[in-house]
Amino acid sequence: MSNLTLKQLRYFAALARHGHFGHAAEACAISQPALSMQIKELEETLGTMLFERGARQVRLTGFGEVFAERVREILRDVDELGDLARASRDRLVGRLRIGIIPTIAPYLLPRIIGDLTRAFPELDIQVRETLTPKLAQELSDGLLDTAIVALPVSDPAFAEVPILTENFVLVRHARQAGQPAPSREKLRGMRLLLLEEGHCFRDQALSFCSIPTGRPREGLDGSSLSTLVQMVGAGIGVTFIPEMAVEVETRSASVSVTRFDDPQPCRTIGMIWRRSNPLAGQLDRIARVIHCACQAG
Repeated sequence: MSNLTLKQLRYFAALARHGHFGHAAEACAISQPALSMQIKELEETLGTMLFERGARQVRLTGFGEVFAERVREILRDVDELGDLARASRDRLVGRLRIGIIPTIAPYLLPRIIGDLTRAFPELDIQVRETLTPKLAQELSDGLLDTAIVALPVSDPAFAEVPILTENFVLVRHARQAGQPAPSREKLRGMRLLLLEEGHCFRDQALSFCSIPTGRPREGLDGSSLSTLVQMVGAGIGVTFIPEMAVEVETRSASVSVTRFDDPQPCRTIGMIWRRSNPLAGQLDRIARVIHCACQAG
């Protein structure tokens, strides 16, 4: 096994993640033939196939699945060796890979990126936007350094640091402006438009209305808050959005915004990272900068 290289393991991990030679090659910034050659050499060194090749995608073999688990651990440990060296310095430098969920990214990023750049000018900030389960997996695999999500995540492997708490508001058609907020009972009888399954914001809205998350329901499941607000403006139903999204999402729609009586529906937003990450101290400093940016905003 002396011929195994870290480069081959990174290419293997990329192909296992993307399931497609072209996409994996693009992610690794190399040509597809070069990636294919490295994977072939890796399989020859191991003496067994790692992937089943299909016309449009590739799948891990049984051995490939087991091998992938060990490779993820090895690459994470290698990356943490580099982080250990970075943590020994008195300033934050180099790459910082931040994950963030879609119901936060468009509204929070403009507030925080400038402050982070000013506070840590030698950081190369890279942002990844996707749903919480994917972010948690990529964080576990060492593909991200930290993530900004709705808390709690309740994974003992992750440290959680709250950044801010914000309320949800009800978005209705503009002709309903000035009407009092409906009760939870009345909300359950309305056509409530929500994000598609997988978004934690959907589950939080259903929880406030005391609607079981697994119950079949009529309405629209959208992929973005923008879509939901525009549909409300078209007179199709009502929806919830977080307060940070109000200015952006309601300025071009014929809608009204209503705040609920206390106790209002809300969420806590925070940063998470692996407890084993040597950069934990620096990530805590970053969380404080983001918290201050949010308070100022």
